[in-house]
Amino acid sequence: MLNGPLGRKILRFAIPIALSSIFQQMFNLADVAVVGQFAGDKALAAVGANTFVINMLINLFVGISVGANVVVANSIGARSYRSVTRSVHTSVMVAFFSGIFLSFVGIFFARPILELISTPEDVLDMAVLYLQIYFAGMPFVMIYNFVSAILRSKGDTKRPLYVLMVAGAVNVALNLILVAGFGMGVSGVAIATVIANVISGIILFYMLLHEVGPSCSTCSCTRWGLSSWNSGNCA
Repeated sequence: MLNGPLGRKILRFAIPIALSSIFQQMFNLADVAVVGQFAGDKALAAVGANTFVINMLINLFVGISVGANVVVANSIGARSYRSVTRSVHTSVMVAFFSGIFLSFVGIFFARPILELISTPEDVLDMAVLYLQIYFAGMPFVMIYNFVSAILRSKGDTKRPLYVLMVAGAVNVALNLILVAGFGMGVSGVAIATVIANVISGIILFYMLLHEVGPSCSTCSCTRWGLSSWNSGNCA
């Protein structure tokens, strides 16, 4: 970004971010398509009733994770490698504990949330079941979004997208297996989505654990992920 024309560089950086948001929202769309084909109208309406809530959550978390992106990027730009480590640790901890908090909130308040948006009574119970199962995987959704933001802070927008594409393929495959194969309906697509979110969160977290960053001029520090600095001389 520091040398030459910016147009193509901005597109190469921004397009994977936009596609990542689209792919996250397509998890729910895949669930809608599968239950509509194999589980009937009521299951379709129950999953579809959650589309607004899930899209709102995804956009909210992507927006919040931008804060982690900015903080880590500023530290990298300032060559303050100790600040990078602190920022990364803090971001991951915030993601994990806020995900746990949201899981409890979602499990206990799924029904009031769906009643608030006027979900039809005849599909309310199935819609609540779907949303409760979805919220159970929130720690991994948060970890994916925050770790993605951390990787993007050093210009890496492609790996989060590739991981999400793999998770999306797993989601579709599990949807078909659990719903078409085992007849699990709404619970099947919800479980498939949670498993896909777990996979994306774990893979990206593993990448962060092994991420190698710029070397410090006063020590042998190279890792800026969750590894500790090798020396106390890092600024």
